[in-house]
Amino acid sequence: MREQYDSMRRHFRQAAEQRGFTLAPEQERAAERLCLLAGELSATSGLFRRSRPSPRNLYVWGPVGRGKSWLVDTFFVGLPTTRKRRLHFHDFFRALHDGVAHEGRSREGGHSAVDRAVDELLGDCRLLVFDEFHAHDAGDAMLVARLFHTLLDRSVTLVTTSNHPPSGLMPNPIHHHLFEPTIQRIEERMDVLDVSGPTDFRRLPAQARGSRRFAEGACLTDRTDALLGEPGLSAPRPDEAALVPVHRRELRAKSVRADLVWIGFDELCEGITAVPDYLALAERFGTLVLDDVPPLAECTADGRQRFANLVDVCCDRDIRLFLIGADPLAGLPEGSDLLRDPDRTASRLAMLRRADVAR
Repeated sequence: MREQYDSMRRHFRQAAEQRGFTLAPEQERAAERLCLLAGELSATSGLFRRSRPSPRNLYVWGPVGRGKSWLVDTFFVGLPTTRKRRLHFHDFFRALHDGVAHEGRSREGGHSAVDRAVDELLGDCRLLVFDEFHAHDAGDAMLVARLFHTLLDRSVTLVTTSNHPPSGLMPNPIHHHLFEPTIQRIEERMDVLDVSGPTDFRRLPAQARGSRRFAEGACLTDRTDALLGEPGLSAPRPDEAALVPVHRRELRAKSVRADLVWIGFDELCEGITAVPDYLALAERFGTLVLDDVPPLAECTADGRQRFANLVDVCCDRDIRLFLIGADPLAGLPEGSDLLRDPDRTASRLAMLRRADVAR
């Protein structure tokens, strides 16, 4: 146990030094708990033997930009086992939906369909890192609830990150009571780590100029800005228009150029699209240009949320994102409830270069 703990401590220290990080006190406490978990996994053989009890699960939460994903990703990389999986909420939930739909058609469906879909997704995984967990959609509440019951009842150690404490999940007061049993189960079966701190590290200039492809993108006021020093970003020609297959439909792109897709806001965010479509684009393209972006205050509620989901997918998949048009957040009042997680969207957009900022 001590050997694995010490090894993980060295791993965290080296990872921080390589990125030029100095851990904030809240991050240091979370890193310490993750190092203890590494030792517990080693001592109980939780990663290798089903007959041993798994250590306590961890729920790591805090506002956007506090380093939650970096902490659990560093922990994940440092564990010396292949029987582990790191999944983003969007990816996992898309696969779960597809798996449950398949099981429901081929067998009796219901709760057993969720169990079998989770079996298929996890295989012999003994550690699951589940990033960016949230629960907003009342329509998905029961499926998410069953998912957590299934995961917490297995010999799998679960580490999840979220922008919300367990009590803040499913915040709509009309539907919150539906999720209260799941919240209680999370609080009983998981250790809750609060990494809230005063600094959104994504908003620091050094962070925005990091090596991630997402941060190499920009918010541009018009198409002419895109012509300045950005190879491949000349305005689309009419003959470049193409249909791009995504999850279960095709989207009209203004241009497809090798690793780049150029598409309009109305097509991608105001059309009948969903997260699986954005994931399909992220799997094929490394650069996405979203054209004719309006202020989100002028969009439909669904359009605003689709835009926020698109930004989430591009950030998590490290897709270089260019937004051409208006400032998306212009006109959104402070503390606005027009977006479900406005702070997260604002934090991620702050990583992008602005039209009047030189490289």
